[in-house]
Amino acid sequence: MFNFFLKGGPLMWPILLCSVISATIILERFYHFYRDRTKIPNIFSRVKDLLQGGKSDKALELCKSTSGPIAHILAIGIHIRKRSMEEKEKIIARAGSRQVRQLDKNLRGLATIGNITPLLGLLGTVTGMIKAFMRIQELGGRVDASVLAGGIWEALITTAAGLSVAIPTLVAYHYFEGRVDNIAAQMKDVASELLERE
Repeated sequence: MFNFFLKGGPLMWPILLCSVISATIILERFYHFYRDRTKIPNIFSRVKDLLQGGKSDKALELCKSTSGPIAHILAIGIHIRKRSMEEKEKIIARAGSRQVRQLDKNLRGLATIGNITPLLGLLGTVTGMIKAFMRIQELGGRVDASVLAGGIWEALITTAAGLSVAIPTLVAYHYFEGRVDNIAAQMKDVASELLERE
């Protein structure tokens, strides 16, 4: 397997590095989303019920003891409920932006890897083909098919490697982007409804 890897040429090393970075980011993001998931279903309904019953302290305690960005936004909204509407909107907007930045962390790296690894693979193929044709020229054009085919498949290894890294990376990137968009929309809805109640 390692000999097969080496036959791809020097550009296999940056592709390998990209695959390691991509896998690290994907695992880290999965862990982050898993750790920050809201463990209490329908937390906003429970918070609303507590607020309607005049138990704002219990609602705040529930939010603080619950993980996740939605619970965090609810806790801030309850904590600042006595301020003016303008102040509350600014504070919640800033808190929401911070939460989205945390969710978005390292996703740009995934997008970059997903875009450059096919290009690295293509570059490896082009340089491999150049070497193959240089070899043909050295032999004065008298080359049998096996020599030419061997050079070409070696050149194509880098393209296959680049695509093998890029495809799962882009799938993961779009999955995480979807999760971020969904959570951001939920935070916006929760914040709007909480502000309207005050």
